[in-house]
Amino acid sequence: MAYALYQIIVILLDVLWWIIIIQAIMSWLIAFNVINTSSDVVRTIIMALDRMTAPIYNPIRRVMPDLGALDLSPMVVLLAILIIRQAILPPIFGLV
Repeated sequence: MAYALYQIIVILLDVLWWIIIIQAIMSWLIAFNVINTSSDVVRTIIMALDRMTAPIYNPIRRVMPDLGALDLSPMVVLLAILIIRQAILPPIFGLV
C-alpha cells in the first residue's frame, strides 16, 4: 500500500514537472514571437498552464526578490520537486 502511494506521488510530481517545463518553453516562444498569442488555442493553453502553476508560484514570488523580467520561481519549484522525489520521499516510504 505504501509503495502504491509513493508511485502516485511520484507520478503527480512528474506531471507537475512537465507542466512547468512546457509553460517555460511556451513563454520563451511567445517572448521571441515564435508563437502568436492572438490564436485562441495558444491563448487557452497559456491561460490553463498559468492557472495550474500560479498557486505554486505565488508564494515563491512573494519571498524572492524582484529581478524584473527574469522569473526564477519555476526553477525554484523544479528544484523543490527534485529534492522531494530524491531526498524526501524515499526515506519516508522506506525505499532507501
